[in-house]
Amino acid sequence: MTTTSADSSLVSRRQWAQLAAVGLASAASWNACASGSHLPSTTSLPQSLQQALQRQQPLMVMVSLEGCAFCKVVRENYLLPLQRQGQPVVQLNMRDKTEVLGLDGVVQSQDAWVRQQQIKIAPTVLFFGQQGKEVAKRLNGAYLPDFYNAYLEEQLAIARQAVLR
Repeated sequence: MTTTSADSSLVSRRQWAQLAAVGLASAASWNACASGSHLPSTTSLPQSLQQALQRQQPLMVMVSLEGCAFCKVVRENYLLPLQRQGQPVVQLNMRDKTEVLGLDGVVQSQDAWVRQQQIKIAPTVLFFGQQGKEVAKRLNGAYLPDFYNAYLEEQLAIARQAVLR
């Protein structure tokens, strides 16, 4: 099959359009992250925990579910402000096949880790301290929005005290 110069310029235009579309999608994704609407993920909970403990802070892990409106509220209104103040927070996702190294040294998908932790409700917020132990009560769900911040602050204070012991 032979191509004419018109055909090759058409291919070039198509390739250019595809590259532009990929670039726009990447820029949109970057802007969403840069605007601060996402928590960082992690591929290593032990490493994230070590970094948190070096700062004398517990590691907060938010378990989220794609499209969960309650998760968005907890992330944007409570956890992102804490993260901006220096609190180490990472997010793992139900149904996500991305691998993560767990605190037990096992590499598995985020979804498998969530199931191993027996988490069935999104959002769930966990607090980890020394030796990868949970050091405060989990926050399961985002019910009672008027009181969520008080519950969060109470458990975070307990977790911070446990880390300082």
